[in-house]
Amino acid sequence: MNQALGLNQDKKSFLDAEWPAPANVRTLITTRQGGVSRASFASLNVGAHVGDHAEDVQHNRALVQQQVAKPLAYLNQVHSARVINAMSALTAMQAGKPEAADASFCFQGEAVACAVMTADCLPVLLCDRAGTVVAAAHAGWRGLANGVLQNTVDAMQVNPLEILAYLGPAIGPEAFEVGAEVWEEFCLSQPKAQTAFTDIGNDHYLADIYALARLALADAGVHQVYGGTECTVLQRERYFSYRRDGQTGRMLSAIWLD
Repeated sequence: MNQALGLNQDKKSFLDAEWPAPANVRTLITTRQGGVSRASFASLNVGAHVGDHAEDVQHNRALVQQQVAKPLAYLNQVHSARVINAMSALTAMQAGKPEAADASFCFQGEAVACAVMTADCLPVLLCDRAGTVVAAAHAGWRGLANGVLQNTVDAMQVNPLEILAYLGPAIGPEAFEVGAEVWEEFCLSQPKAQTAFTDIGNDHYLADIYALARLALADAGVHQVYGGTECTVLQRERYFSYRRDGQTGRMLSAIWLD
């Protein structure tokens, strides 16, 4: 069993976040295994926007929904810093017009599960120690630079010191090569972000998206951070990776309150 992720009931399809969340906070993280999609989308692809057969995606989403006690609210993710209530996201999704946003939150009593799709970008799951609010954020480098995690923490409406965050599977620091424009986006305004970059020459760097997320969360007042050990690029059999494969599927990370 990995330090950060434990197999759910010995299945290869679904993972549980391992963190000291309250008992009523539930999480689900999918791998690429256990679905019906084929070729580059094999097999548990939940992304309806990546060119996969619609009926296969619907089947995969139904498989995932069976593991989640509340309806999953999918977003139209656009690498923004916009955060919305998951109930609003669910209503829009059910109307066939998913909301353009990259994070959602919900409170106790709302019949919905927050969800984000990823295939290298970082999924961040959050809750408060009292188990009254949860959130899920899609944090690629653009979202991180634009403040998606700060906005998500603000939307939760609790003391940040009471918030726990879990960093799900993302591209690891050995695989995330970026250009000078990414370094400048973070380091010119935040000198401490330089610790998350390794200069490999010719204006190229290896970026640690987990470290960048921890810095952003710390700036937002969140210091109880867990996970952040996987690499979607290097773990080919377990995860989809856009950086590695180009056309590929998407995993799902979800969080809800019982």
